[in-house]
Amino acid sequence: MGDMYIRHIELLGFEKRFFPSQHYVYMFLVKWHDLTEKLVYRKFTEIYEFHKALKEMFPIESGDISIENRIIPHLPAPKWFDGHRSTQNRQGTLTEYCYSLVNLPCKISRCPHVLTFFKVRPDDLNPPTDSLIKTPETFLLPKDSKQNVTDITGPIILQTYRAISDYEKNSKSEMAIKTGDLVDIVEKSESGWWFCQLKNKRGWVPAAYLEPMDGPEESEEQDPNYAGELYVVRKSYTAIEEDEMSLKEGDAIEVIHKLLDGWWVVRKDETTGYYPSMYLQKSGEENNPAKNQMRNKGVPPRRSTIRNAKSIHNQSRKQISQEIYRRNSKKYIQSRQNLKDSLLNKPSTIIEIKEPRESKSKAQPAIPPRPSKALILNRCTESTKNKIN
Repeated sequence: MGDMYIRHIELLGFEKRFFPSQHYVYMFLVKWHDLTEKLVYRKFTEIYEFHKALKEMFPIESGDISIENRIIPHLPAPKWFDGHRSTQNRQGTLTEYCYSLVNLPCKISRCPHVLTFFKVRPDDLNPPTDSLIKTPETFLLPKDSKQNVTDITGPIILQTYRAISDYEKNSKSEMAIKTGDLVDIVEKSESGWWFCQLKNKRGWVPAAYLEPMDGPEESEEQDPNYAGELYVVRKSYTAIEEDEMSLKEGDAIEVIHKLLDGWWVVRKDETTGYYPSMYLQKSGEENNPAKNQMRNKGVPPRRSTIRNAKSIHNQSRKQISQEIYRRNSKKYIQSRQNLKDSLLNKPSTIIEIKEPRESKSKAQPAIPPRPSKALILNRCTESTKNKIN
């Protein structure tokens, strides 16, 4: 799984669910290597099975060979029947277990077994429910009860945002809010749906309905990138507003500005416009079941469509018009083309390597002196001697 690893796991509390039958799930906030924070739900029976498999994978570190070598933390087995009290009392043990787990040597804490178990699953985003059955009950862990461990690890501080307008939920996984409500952000999804908590309530809320407390601008929002990132359309969308773009599934586009409300500015040829980020997938990236599940949720509303929005800030949030996006995008494309043309038209430099010429005035071999008649008569054959007589 490459350089992926978990920085921190925080137990937030548990839920009592009634579908398909009554059971309890623990809520964990997982902080990953890239500082993203994801909410996952796990039954204790799942956690214990994960723990047993981890011990089998690392028998030395689990103390199976020698108890002195044990570094994998203990975890008590589940009871025959887990009720509200046992689920609640086990929270302290799980908090310490998660802290110990992420601080184990990398070969354990970053192994595929650990990473896969805490990755977001489709049922984390949309838990199975039945409209005829009672809605889940949430029990959050008091902040002071987590202080002893989180003081050591560095707690995950949830950001507080304010609701600028009333929002009525459209599904059980969402949460209704009223103007002025102060909500804690558990997870900021690129889709524009943020998972929030308000007192003992939790659910998905459109980011467009929320504003930061210290000012109208989003400090985490990126600047435009006119070079663009290649994406592929995974779901078609027909523009409703004039500044949006209509695209079909399979279209290749470039994303030039990623906005936190889930409506990204995209470019196709020289045309720009807003498009729902949840309907896009990065080029070359494998299909993600969790993202597919989120796409079925529907696009979040845009801030420009919210009526009677009431902000506590005197200044409004700065917004770049599509005219500026198009103009700057056109300039970038033109400069890129000019650079390409200049490289193609630039004459190539040919370096002629001349081989060294052979010297014409090579030294001539010396001509031996002609032998004397006496020498020939003394040393040569009779045939040669007769020729000079």
